Amino acid sequence: MCGYIYMVHIDFKDKEDILSRFLVESEKNPDTMNEKYLRDIILNFMIAGKDTTANTLSWFIYLLCKNPTIQEKIVQEIKGSLLFSLQEKINNNNDEAHENNIVDNFVADITDATLDKMHYLHAALTETLRLYPAVPTDGRVALVDDVLPDGLKVKKGDGVYYISYAMGRMPYIWGEDAEEFRPERWLDPNGVFQPQSPFKFISFHARPRICLGKDFAYRQMKIFAIAMLHFFRFRLADDTRNVTYKTMFTLHIAGGLPVRAIRRTLQ
Repeated sequence: MCGYIYMVHIDFKDKEDILSRFLVESEKNPDTMNEKYLRDIILNFMIAGKDTTANTLSWFIYLLCKNPTIQEKIVQEIKGSLLFSLQEKINNNNDEAHENNIVDNFVADITDATLDKMHYLHAALTETLRLYPAVPTDGRVALVDDVLPDGLKVKKGDGVYYISYAMGRMPYIWGEDAEEFRPERWLDPNGVFQPQSPFKFISFHARPRICLGKDFAYRQMKIFAIAMLHFFRFRLADDTRNVTYKTMFTLHIAGGLPVRAIRRTLQ
């Protein structure tokens, strides 16, 4: 069997996907943004953004199933934040194509301004990452001799590792309710999200090594959560099953997470 590779010229200047945007920029600085650079950065986006976001959303759905009151609080925030009037577009029409249009129109009405208003959802996602960080353990290698804040001396070439999974559950960092899923810990008395120090909430790292995709990841997760929770109520398929993690580079749910998605009555 013979295989052939055809080189097809594609005008990427009119496209808006992330690879096309990098290709446009590479024309301005071809020496630095060469093919290897483009390969590495796209691979980084795929590795760093795919499993981490999917895993976090899986744990998020799990925690909402275990905490139905919090699930409903998010639904009420969605209803109060979106200007989209779904009832006006339903008209008791159960046609599949019509329903697809309803979902598409609903998602299209989720603007950045809408996302910014959803403080409780943002807090719930952050609380999920505190308890179930996408990367449960991480480390760095010292480039030079250094001294850590507690006085520990680190030699050049030494590895320094931290376990964000354990840090998120330490009472001396988060209080006696450290293992409780409580989005309110991130909100001020007015319900406005209050970020913590990135050295305390370490899921996205800190300072020069802070995750470049942090805001993008939150945006993706919020849009997914809004769309799914507006149309469905989630329950665990088996309440008696012990849900735990699978030891990997990223924090997967061992054996997956079977859930029941129950269609909501839209009003």
